[in-house]
Amino acid sequence: MLMIEAHNQEYELGIHTYELGMNHLGDMTKEEIVGNTRGFRPVTYAELNNTFHPESGSRNASLDYRKKGYVTSVKNQLPCSSCGWAFSAVGALEGQLAMTRKNMVALSAQNLLDCVQKESVEMELKLAYAFMYARDNGIASEKAYPYKHMKDAKCMYHNSMKAITCRDFMTFQPESESVLADNLNMNGPMSVGFDASQPAFQFYKSGTYSDFYCNPDKLTHALLLVGYTPDAWIVKNSWGETWGDSGYVYVEREKNTCGIANFASVPVCDDFKETNKP
Repeated sequence: MLMIEAHNQEYELGIHTYELGMNHLGDMTKEEIVGNTRGFRPVTYAELNNTFHPESGSRNASLDYRKKGYVTSVKNQLPCSSCGWAFSAVGALEGQLAMTRKNMVALSAQNLLDCVQKESVEMELKLAYAFMYARDNGIASEKAYPYKHMKDAKCMYHNSMKAITCRDFMTFQPESESVLADNLNMNGPMSVGFDASQPAFQFYKSGTYSDFYCNPDKLTHALLLVGYTPDAWIVKNSWGETWGDSGYVYVEREKNTCGIANFASVPVCDDFKETNKP
């Protein structure tokens, strides 16, 4: 609480561009927060055959896929540890479904948590393998396979649950925020890596987030990039609507804040196959 008060006093003085606030993480120890909200590990590019090197192009001055109806409501992964990657991947898949089929369906993070790890334990549940699973097996809707706030459960997926499947995915290093913005315009909501290990991020409330202490080379969490303003990225988290700005964080642009431009992945679903209605 003292940290939050001190930060907000400096915020009022114009020293910081964002405000902190107490939230549901305040009842947890630092060890519990780290244990319950981390788990993303960036994929080694040499492991993939489809690493994509995008080209820069024209783009909108601002973009918000929420206004286009391509983003579902904010979810809360807690108290599940190592679950953020599943919610990020599901968000990207939901965005593709909405863009290509004009149909918004909430998809199942629990399906990925239960089933991807059983098929690719050695890959440590990376985002890329979540998209591989959706490509090879399809994925259930949230309604058919609801979230249990846990991982390591038995995989209960069967083909009759399948809501959609897609063609492939792209994993790339944007190399610059300009290229990241270009690809967000072209491809829809994207999964990105982020260093979310700093206390200021855990108690972020509003404003444009930046943190001198975060490490862009240490991506501890997976988020969903859904748009940008001229000054900030619009990013969806999976810590519930009481965290941040109604579940979102606005991240400062042009500084690769906390490594947001170091890793991105998106499913390729221009021929999305919708099978069973959820």
